[in-house]
Amino acid sequence: MKCPNCGAEMADEALYCEHCGEDIHIVPDFDPELEQDMERTISGILEEINGQEGSGEEPGEEQNPPKRKSFWKLWVVCGAVFVAAAVLTGLSYYHYNSLEWQIERGEEYVERQEYDRAVRCYSRALELDEDNIELKFSLAEVYFLKNNKIEYEFLLREIARDSRADAEQLERAYGKLIAIYSAREDYQTINDLLLASENANLISTYQKYLARPPEFSIKPGYYTTVQPLKLSAFGSGKIYYTLDGSEPDAESTQYTAPIILEDGDYIVKALFINDNGIVSEPISGEFHVEIDEIPAPELNLYSGEYNFPMNIEVLNDAEEVYYTTDGSTPTYESQLYSGPIPLPLGKSNFKFARIENGVTGDVADRTYQLVMNTDFTPGQAVESIMQYAMATGKVYDMDGHFDESGDRYQYEYQYVTNINRVDDFYVISEIYCGADGSLTKTGNNYAVNAYTGVLFKLQQDRYERLSLTELEQPTIPDSQEEDSGDEE
Repeated sequence: MKCPNCGAEMADEALYCEHCGEDIHIVPDFDPELEQDMERTISGILEEINGQEGSGEEPGEEQNPPKRKSFWKLWVVCGAVFVAAAVLTGLSYYHYNSLEWQIERGEEYVERQEYDRAVRCYSRALELDEDNIELKFSLAEVYFLKNNKIEYEFLLREIARDSRADAEQLERAYGKLIAIYSAREDYQTINDLLLASENANLISTYQKYLARPPEFSIKPGYYTTVQPLKLSAFGSGKIYYTLDGSEPDAESTQYTAPIILEDGDYIVKALFINDNGIVSEPISGEFHVEIDEIPAPELNLYSGEYNFPMNIEVLNDAEEVYYTTDGSTPTYESQLYSGPIPLPLGKSNFKFARIENGVTGDVADRTYQLVMNTDFTPGQAVESIMQYAMATGKVYDMDGHFDESGDRYQYEYQYVTNINRVDDFYVISEIYCGADGSLTKTGNNYAVNAYTGVLFKLQQDRYERLSLTELEQPTIPDSQEEDSGDEE
């Protein structure tokens, strides 16, 4: 059976509740008002009998009271008392088994601050309707008013565990429990309580109290490429981890960026500590990384000296190939190979490497020397274009100015190459230089024959086909010729 005071399960033959210590009544409590009515009724009957026996003859007179009459009166009185007691007992029994009456009286006792009587009424109501979650809330509130926090918490936990409680009732129960433990700063109990609930809505609502184990971004196992392992956790706090199988704690390495797992074996263990200092269970995973060899890109040109323009090309798979020209090993920050690269004049050093999943493969290292069989230099080619711009009126001085704004044009050598198998040309680009220092390519490109110095306009159609249009040789102004003669 259940204790009528607190609702806890107890043995049928027990005389008191081991949970709350309350004595157990074998018979139901009578309603105090009904008991008072019974006492008044019996007292009235007894007063009537005493009054009748005291009336009649004067004191001192001999009298012979009619014994038969008194005998019948006594039977009537006893019968009346018996009927009254039976009626009152029946009424009390009815009330004791009436759910509505117990609830109403419980509410009245709460208003009158008679909390012990209210506890008995709500406890009895729960015996009559065990599935009524709201009655448990009512009884819990009475215990709270009595300042009995133990029973208050016990009933709220019962509601939290009750599968019949709806979402709103669960939210109320958990909210009250969390308020209790938060006031005590007992965050571990809050964490355990929420994890045991497995209720997604509650966990989302009170996530700041939770410390759940972190999660791995990849599954433990065998990998043939470098793996960036990411750790994530639910809520606000910090993640700590180890890579050697040792148990992590707040003194371990704090996770701030993906863990790069390269060649080797790793036993990764991690835990989460939330802002309230609650420590999660650790998570563990074993990773074996054995990286396949990444061969160096195959190039069309070997190291050496060349006397005519050449293009450097990657012959095999050109995806994810990066290169440098300063002697450094390629990284993701280096130039991405996207097509043939004209061989620079003079001495140059190229390094090419394929980068896969953050791993740099073997490097193709080449050193080149390009020496053209001509005395005509790229600097002279740039000067020829500038003179052409002056001759056509595009600019009015060799600095490229065209008005008083300070803006100007300048021409820059890009590379030397063979165009359409016609000949070798220096390629020159036109750049607009703002007075504020900004530089913008105009899209005008020129090609100057590396041997003859003849000028061409270099154009490209939508199919990326190049075409050459010869330009008239610039006529050097007389003033410039005179200046040149003076210098001689």
